[in-house]
Amino acid sequence: MIRLGAMVFGLALAGCTTVTPPEPPTRVKPTEDILPPAKSFATARPTPPTRSNANIAQDFVSLHFALESGTALPVFTRFEEPVTVRLTGQVTPSMQRDLRRLLTRLQREARIDIRQIQDGPANITIEAVSQEQIQSILPQAACFVVPNSSDFEEYRRDRRKQKSSWLRLRNRERLGIFIPFDASPQEKRDCLHEELAQALGPLNDLYHLPDSIFNDDNIHTVLTGFDMLVLRAAYAPELRSGMTREEVEAVIPDVLKRLNPRGENVTAQPTTQTTRDWIRAIQSSLNPNRSVDARLRSASRAARIGTEQGWTDHRRAYPYFLMGRMEQFDNPQKALRDYDTALQYLRATPNTEIHQAYITTQLGTYALAQGSGPQFLPELDKAIDVMTRAENASQLATLLLLKSEALNQAGRPTEARSVRLDSLGWARYGFGSETVVRSLMQDVAEAPANNRGG
Repeated sequence: MIRLGAMVFGLALAGCTTVTPPEPPTRVKPTEDILPPAKSFATARPTPPTRSNANIAQDFVSLHFALESGTALPVFTRFEEPVTVRLTGQVTPSMQRDLRRLLTRLQREARIDIRQIQDGPANITIEAVSQEQIQSILPQAACFVVPNSSDFEEYRRDRRKQKSSWLRLRNRERLGIFIPFDASPQEKRDCLHEELAQALGPLNDLYHLPDSIFNDDNIHTVLTGFDMLVLRAAYAPELRSGMTREEVEAVIPDVLKRLNPRGENVTAQPTTQTTRDWIRAIQSSLNPNRSVDARLRSASRAARIGTEQGWTDHRRAYPYFLMGRMEQFDNPQKALRDYDTALQYLRATPNTEIHQAYITTQLGTYALAQGSGPQFLPELDKAIDVMTRAENASQLATLLLLKSEALNQAGRPTEARSVRLDSLGWARYGFGSETVVRSLMQDVAEAPANNRGG
């Protein structure tokens, strides 16, 4: 229901999060100093779900019958009629392009009867407001979705009334989504994907999912093959609003058998629920209002909980990644050990290629610092391919800048310049602001010196 701006598995090299650029840029620079236009992704390449239908059925129920807080929901809800969507407020060109592309995917992949309208009341109203407006209500949120409101002022006025409670919802008819117009194009797109998906389907997030946008680590920025299957199943004729958990549990296996026959031949794997104390420790480690030492202690506590729980998946890796991010400038050797520990668990866990690519972004700076950028080029190329498929422009831009520096170390300046120019187009989409893009370029160039340590 809420996309949290700080809760991101991998941040850019410079530590950038949400930025506040105008769109388009407001100032023209001399010709030789003009950045290239923003790039955009064309064709979606989602990976089909690879897990067992038995596991997916359990996840489907868990996703639909609880809120992110852990509060249980009494009944299943969805839209029972064709869904209309309206985009209002201070809409930017990238928002309209990305919404059109997302609706096309929902129609084709999830088979949902959904379309955009220009005027009149809609089932889902997406309003582009300022980050300041959003944070005046939810300080840590990047964007959010609510029931029974069609504009921001209506929600501000009625947010404490029963009509705004997901717990009391029995059928979805009118929802509001609020997205910042003054964020980067990628942040707006990510908000569209996550909040529209939750407006249509699950209201919960599950940390144990490695292949889904319905996960508070925000590792996936666009809807995955698993997510589209979950949404398609939610609108299967066998389901309807008002069904109880037991009723959904009874029919969802046959729904998945019909929609995802390959999942019938995959062996179910044992899963464990994510404990609330681990979630609280992770949230504390990501809280920008706490000191670095306090955040490190929280991440270390999450690592201990993962050990006690016997986890060996990406949840075990996550705290080590966070510790590495916090330690890499003050204690680079400890950070390297933490990244290595995280990779050990990720390499043994299916569907974690994107997780691993985030760590490659960090390790690339160390390779450059040691003068071994040319030897690290195969790892960078692998991560670039992963982030291209994942449609993560901010990470893609950072990886390409690292590759450019590695090519320079290899004595290949012409190739380096071409890769650098390519990276800037993705940076314009991923970070938006010219100032942030130029800061990223400088940080990558200076990263080798910053990461030298004993």
